[in-house]
Amino acid sequence: MEIERKFTIKQLPEDLSSYPFRIIEQAYLNTNPVVRIRREDTEFYLTYKGRGMMAREEYNLPLNIESYYHLREKADGNIISKKRYLIPLKNPQFASNGPKPPEDYTLTIELDVFDEPFAPLILAEVEFGSKEAAETFLPPDWFLEDVTYNPEYHNSSLSKKEL
Repeated sequence: MEIERKFTIKQLPEDLSSYPFRIIEQAYLNTNPVVRIRREDTEFYLTYKGRGMMAREEYNLPLNIESYYHLREKADGNIISKKRYLIPLKNPQFASNGPKPPEDYTLTIELDVFDEPFAPLILAEVEFGSKEAAETFLPPDWFLEDVTYNPEYHNSSLSKKEL
């Protein structure tokens, strides 16, 4: 089960270049249900995602490079490329009715900086271990709008966007 929230941001972290990152390319074979292929650095996956906006089933199957490029030719719509920075969020804050995480608890912000034709789009995603944690999460100050329930910001929607 994937449980995540998605946000636009006010500004990039000043020390962005100090964080590890991955180069991602993904394409969609289907968007309902979501069937996606992804190249993440030198690894390749076929992903199935069930219905839902914040929480949904997700299955990843490894592919080899030949299978990835064979399926890429069959993909519909736009191919999405982005750089994903992995930013630790130490001691995240939750509403008073939310979970009480252990001391030194850390979440990871996945900050996606999109390449053309979607640049200058930048989105932050945070994955959680429970719906309760996701629903009561208090985002850091540099996050702007919560777009978790806005389908326009889902990568599968971007793949269908007229350019």
